[in-house]
Amino acid sequence: MQLTELDAHRHTVATRSGEISYLDIGTGPVALFVHGIATNAYLWRHVIGALARQRRCIALDLPLHGRSPVTDDQDLSLAALAAGLHDFCEALGLTRIDLVANDTGGAVAQIFAARHPQRLATLTLTNCDTAGNLPPDDFKPMIELAAAGNLAPAAVAMLGDLDAAAQISFGSGYEHVDRADRDVIRSYLEPCIGTMERARQFERLLVSLQADDLQAVTPQLSELTVPTLVVWGTGDTFFDVSWAYWLRDTIPGTTRVVTVDGARLFFPEERPMDLVPHLEQHWAAVTAARP
Repeated sequence: MQLTELDAHRHTVATRSGEISYLDIGTGPVALFVHGIATNAYLWRHVIGALARQRRCIALDLPLHGRSPVTDDQDLSLAALAAGLHDFCEALGLTRIDLVANDTGGAVAQIFAARHPQRLATLTLTNCDTAGNLPPDDFKPMIELAAAGNLAPAAVAMLGDLDAAAQISFGSGYEHVDRADRDVIRSYLEPCIGTMERARQFERLLVSLQADDLQAVTPQLSELTVPTLVVWGTGDTFFDVSWAYWLRDTIPGTTRVVTVDGARLFFPEERPMDLVPHLEQHWAAVTAARP
């Protein structure tokens, strides 16, 4: 879907955790999509375009991302982001949702699912953080720069050359970053590093991402019976496919692990039809199994 077409379906809601901007397209059971660090709801645009005739597809912008603001004192930890996801569902009255997540959004989704399993009809996790892999080794230098306060000045300067910024920021996340829509890339980067003030908030966000938040819910994940699908790109340098099987072995509700040959972190955007049929099958199987 084109960005202008998507934004005709954009809304804003006030929640206990803050204001959230989101896309809301289609009718039917609710599918809620959660993105990760330095992207936004547009990550899911092609997936949503394929599913909007059978699902009410809602994709939110996490705080500091897309069009969702952030306040100076806002808690940006994974646990707080998961609480914010719950507040978002409360504000919109969403229950029995099909939750789909990618990257750091997958960590948020795991905490949310562990704490609020009754809100879920299904869970789908694509390449994402796990308790034993947060932050991924390849991302640790970025965290170290942020912790030292050296990321923000470099990031703001980098945005002056969008092609270079795309390569530096997302070259590992896409198979073909040169083909990525530059308007989308800009929409990803400007909210996070478009000004020095935002870049400092982005540094604060990065250093707030702690494995302890995921480790704290591992006992609940090990009891989670919500039907869970894991779809994993095998070409991801951040999240090795072994973590897909860790999720399978940790979450008893896991019904299937699907591997997508050569796909990288952002394959839901880059290769949406390697995800959509599996979502459809997952949802249909769960519906058919209900009494």
